[in-house]
Amino acid sequence: MTARARHWGKPLLLKKAERRHRLGTGDYARLAAFRETLRGFLRFSEDAAASVGLTSQHYQAMLVLRAGADDGPLAIHDLARHLLIKHNSAVGLVDRLVREGMVARVASAEDRRRVELRLTARGRAVLAKLVGVHHRELARIGPALEKLIAAVRRG
Repeated sequence: MTARARHWGKPLLLKKAERRHRLGTGDYARLAAFRETLRGFLRFSEDAAASVGLTSQHYQAMLVLRAGADDGPLAIHDLARHLLIKHNSAVGLVDRLVREGMVARVASAEDRRRVELRLTARGRAVLAKLVGVHHRELARIGPALEKLIAAVRRG
C-alpha cells in the first residue's frame, strides 16, 4: 500500500467509526466546550489555592479531611485512597500541611498505634475561605456548565 493510499484510508476509518458511534462535529464541539469549562474551573481552583500558599492537591486533601469529619477521623491511607494517590505521596502532602499549621497528626483514642489527621483551627479557616470562593465561582459558571452537560448528554 502506498503512503497516499494509507493517508486516504485514515479518513475513511474515522468516518466509519464516527458513523458507528453516531458522531458529528457538534458532538466533538460540545465535549471540547465541556472540557474547556471544567479545565477553566480547575485552573481557577489552582489559582485560589495558590493565593493562600497551597497547591490544589493540598486544598483537595483538606476538603477530604473536612468532608469526612462527621464519619470520624481519617488516617493517611484513607486520605491516599480518597485522593487516588500513593501512600508515600499522601505522607508528603500531610507533612507540608502539618508544617503550614493546617493539619495535625493525632494519636487515635481507640488505637494508640493509629495516627489520625485533623484540620487545625487555621486549616479550617483557610479551607472555609477557599470553599466560599469556590462556591461563588460555581454559582457563576454553574448555568453554563449545566447547559453543557445537558448538551453532551443529548448528543
